[in-house]
Amino acid sequence: MGCSCVFSGMDGTAIENFVCVIFNVSFMNCTWHVGSTASGDTQYYLYWKSSRKEDFTGCQNYIKDNYGRHTGCKFQNVTIENKIADFLVNGSRSGQNIQSFKKKIFLYKIEILTPPLNITVNCTEASHSCEIRWQPPRTSHVKRHTCFKYEIVIENKVRKSVSVEKNIEGNSYIFGSFNTEKRYSVKLRATDNGCLVSPSWGEWSTPVEFGKEQFASASSYMLFLIAVLAASLVLFLFTVSIYLKKTSATVPQPRDPFRELYSTGFQTEHNHQIINHETEEIITIIEEVT
Repeated sequence: MGCSCVFSGMDGTAIENFVCVIFNVSFMNCTWHVGSTASGDTQYYLYWKSSRKEDFTGCQNYIKDNYGRHTGCKFQNVTIENKIADFLVNGSRSGQNIQSFKKKIFLYKIEILTPPLNITVNCTEASHSCEIRWQPPRTSHVKRHTCFKYEIVIENKVRKSVSVEKNIEGNSYIFGSFNTEKRYSVKLRATDNGCLVSPSWGEWSTPVEFGKEQFASASSYMLFLIAVLAASLVLFLFTVSIYLKKTSATVPQPRDPFRELYSTGFQTEHNHQIINHETEEIITIIEEVT
């Protein structure tokens, strides 16, 4: 990855653990640690260039620690190609000579490859096999599909078993152990296949699921829909029931003529009996007096 050099200054004041990575095709982050003997008010400045014809350019977007010291830099629109970049980090502090740090880096070696793109799975029930297809990861400097090889991981979601295949070339793979009653997921990542590509494995793709539950999902949706309709019907009937109760409470009840007649006649007859009885008692008393 190129040499790392420390130039004159007080020992232990140069930065340590300098690392750069390129990700998402054209973004680059470089980070470092403060020198082991550097004082708390030491400040560092990063400069870099990606060709001999260029002049060093200073960092425009520093990463800072809690004390405001520069501990990294963020870059955008970085072009890799087959470039070797020069990095220089100087330090400054009043009254102290800070060691400088310089490093050469092959940019393609520090790239974190994006996941493979457009992963699709086409299964054939009769042959119990699936064809998995994909496109290469995105890069700013490699256009040939043959520059990549892949690692593919297929998981049986029921048995929790995993099948791993490495160093697959091309852009397709036949999975020959497909069971129509099982559910699976597949993910891929890429690495170099003899070109100017990072030798490290790139990022994993998002798992793509396939198998039985592709059909079961429709049934699950129907069950959900039936449950929603049933709940709606219950709510409707409950609302109608409340409405009918309120309506019946405001309608006057019909009169019962037989009950009224019976109640009135009984009361009238009862009153007549009382009056007659009292009258007879008065007459009887008068006769006894006379």
